[in-house]
Amino acid sequence: MSLYRHTVTNEEQGQRVDSLLAALEGVESRASAVRMLEQGAVQLGGEVLTSKKRIVLAGDELCYQTHNEPPQELSGEDIPLDIRYEDDDLIVLAKPAGLVCHPAQGHASGTLVNALIAHCGYDNLARLQGDDRPGIIHRLDKDTSGLMLAAKSETAGLRLQDEIRLREVDRRYLALVHGFIAPDTGLIDAPIKRGETDRLRMTVSDSDDARASVTTFEVRCRYDAGRFDDGYTLLECKLYTGRTHQIRVHMDYINHPCVGDPIYGNPHRPKAQLGLNRQFLHSWRLAFIHPISGQSMEFEEPLPGDLANALSSIADRQL
Repeated sequence: MSLYRHTVTNEEQGQRVDSLLAALEGVESRASAVRMLEQGAVQLGGEVLTSKKRIVLAGDELCYQTHNEPPQELSGEDIPLDIRYEDDDLIVLAKPAGLVCHPAQGHASGTLVNALIAHCGYDNLARLQGDDRPGIIHRLDKDTSGLMLAAKSETAGLRLQDEIRLREVDRRYLALVHGFIAPDTGLIDAPIKRGETDRLRMTVSDSDDARASVTTFEVRCRYDAGRFDDGYTLLECKLYTGRTHQIRVHMDYINHPCVGDPIYGNPHRPKAQLGLNRQFLHSWRLAFIHPISGQSMEFEEPLPGDLANALSSIADRQL
């Protein structure tokens, strides 16, 4: 790691911190600056910053850490892609559980990005989130399965990102959660930030650097309590924002964590996890307007085998 210090000048005053960082020594791009903020690698006057929207003032002292080595050279890898639709501008694919979206610490290869490079070629993928994340415009957690988008052209990628930001991309998930949820529908409006002590865990917070996070849900089915559990509820969740672990964090926040979730669930009740070793969370529906043609696009993806088997095991307890 390299440690840098920078004192904000009069000319730099009023900029957002992510924009300023992107222009400083050792920072590759604005996307890299945002990741540094998310990882807690930036301090302002001794305070750890996590919000990219913070405005800097003349005389502020920034302290930030970067890696000494350049980004690892990305290469294509022969990883099968389950493609549902593809044209010159975008790809709709079904991501399997266990596949990481892009290289990161502990996952230098074997990612969706490596598969996309092998399939399309590096130069044929949009790089809106940085040179190390070609094709990526939104993500699914490693162990969340289902539909997601990848961008091939920069124009399509920019417009899809705008659609996501303006909540015009309809993203729906199936989640099996612990316990009995009585209301048929619900809305969770609870800001999320990265944990202070465990940087891999997100948490609901009312602090200034927490980011707005909104999830709605509709009950699909309820299951009676059993010997080793307090019952289950199958939900269809809709994302209005796209924060890291959003549905998992929100479900835990209302005391109904996803079944099988190793971070936000209850690992001390193994028999209640229905044989799952990953969260029951699946991106089953994706609908959007094609950013180039204007065509309405809709896709649905059935549950994979492990999640379908978990539901089958409690089918006789359906209420």
